Amino acid sequence: MRKILPLILLTIAGCGPFWVNPYITVEPSQLNWVEIHYYKTNVSPIRRISVRLSGGGFVELKKGSSELITNDFAKRSESEGWDKIKTQRVHVNPDHINDVFQNLVNYGLLDHEKNFKKAKEKKSDKDDKKDSEVNVGKTRFMGVKANINNISYSDQVNIFDADPDLAEQLLDVIREFDNPTL
Repeated sequence: MRKILPLILLTIAGCGPFWVNPYITVEPSQLNWVEIHYYKTNVSPIRRISVRLSGGGFVELKKGSSELITNDFAKRSESEGWDKIKTQRVHVNPDHINDVFQNLVNYGLLDHEKNFKKAKEKKSDKDDKKDSEVNVGKTRFMGVKANINNISYSDQVNIFDADPDLAEQLLDVIREFDNPTL
């Protein structure tokens, strides 16, 4: 009982250790980062784009058909398109990157309950049939990993299916850094 009492008091006082507010004010930090992976699967070989934003203002964009774009440890060097990779590195004002992070947080990047509830719900057999019919025409996949204010996110779910509004914001980030005019 002595061990449980402090936990109950913290919870009652509003300092619940089990819940983290996903809608935070992003503090400028070089430790913040977001990595976006976008695949266009209706072409052969698959077209890949990866954008990694760091809180210090460093942006790295990789694109092409190489598996190295989205997997630094890819081993299949004999595969088609292994050498098809273009890398662009840009330094941006860290305040702008912080604004990009805040915008993504405002759209629910760190809110697992809001965004990915649909993807994790149990489905009936009828829903599975409908999904398989729809998935035949799927031509793109987007995944995201992030660490903002020491709150991490990494899930292997297609953001286009789970949260279309967040997917549009992530596409805007890709468009901003893909062939920027300087």
